[in-house]
Amino acid sequence: MFRKPLVLAALATVAFGGVAEARDQIRIVGSSTVFPFSTVVAEQFGKTSSFKTPIIESTGSGGGLKLFCAGVGDGHPDIANSSRRIKDSEVKLCAGNGVTEIVEVKIGYDGIVIANSMKAKPFNLTLRDVYLALAKDIPAEDGKMRPNPHQTWKQVNKDLPDVAIHVLGPPPTSGTRDAFVELAMEGGCKTFEHLGALSKSDEKAFKAVCHTIREDGAFIEAGENDNLIVQKLAADLKALGIFGYSFLAQNADKVQGSVINGEAPTFENIAAAKYKISRPLFFYVKKAHMDKVAGIREFINEFTSDKTWGDEGYLADKGLIPMSKQERDDWRKKVKALANLVM
Repeated sequence: MFRKPLVLAALATVAFGGVAEARDQIRIVGSSTVFPFSTVVAEQFGKTSSFKTPIIESTGSGGGLKLFCAGVGDGHPDIANSSRRIKDSEVKLCAGNGVTEIVEVKIGYDGIVIANSMKAKPFNLTLRDVYLALAKDIPAEDGKMRPNPHQTWKQVNKDLPDVAIHVLGPPPTSGTRDAFVELAMEGGCKTFEHLGALSKSDEKAFKAVCHTIREDGAFIEAGENDNLIVQKLAADLKALGIFGYSFLAQNADKVQGSVINGEAPTFENIAAAKYKISRPLFFYVKKAHMDKVAGIREFINEFTSDKTWGDEGYLADKGLIPMSKQERDDWRKKVKALANLVM
């Protein structure tokens, strides 16, 4: 007999209507790369504050932003983690669903590694090698695009091992996949002069050529769970895997990162921008939820404190590459002011 009032209360909560607080626990979705950092902050936040530990789901950057942009109210997440910057198309999706005010928070940097088992011989690759190994189509001797014929790394580059190309990587919904094709695949593609010129004359055609990964079994989509890729590499000495630097740092006893363009994926090289496959990490906050869900402001303050994201912060111990002090100060000011996202 008490069901009807409960249902009415639930409906009021979903609409965020007429209540001071609709939810007492923050809900976060998004990037598998940002997930371990966000989880550590959430656990610390739950232990040291009067608020509940936030609920975090690893859905991939694209999947998380799609959920985030679906609407305002108790049924929608408050924060979206992303291992790339939000896209214009996602901002438009948000706006179309009433999510018109978004606070952007840059948290630091990460490198994308191409790793293999510690028990295997390390790889020394160039971005050109990566493109020639993983692109769906590559330029033939006549300059025309042909289906990728390379089955082994040695066919790509005579100095590489004579083993089959077998790479485990993230799906299209992943921010790591987006960053990988933009930094690694595109970087290798541009080493061909005519393809580099195509980027200026026909961007759509350029992306079709340079961003499309082969689908013949050489590249295997391994889902959003980077830990699963690490486990598979430990079991298969001939395979390589693509994931964020933090997973390499946490599993240094199991896997090793390939040298890319002469630089190893180390904390120092990524921080100094020497390692070519590196990218910034973000999270996005729904401003409409700030006064409706308990603890959002306080969680942001925890994340943006020097003890968390600083040079000696606890996230650096987990593999996050900190921003410079000046950049951290600049972002902290923007966040404190709750400045709206500007594309």
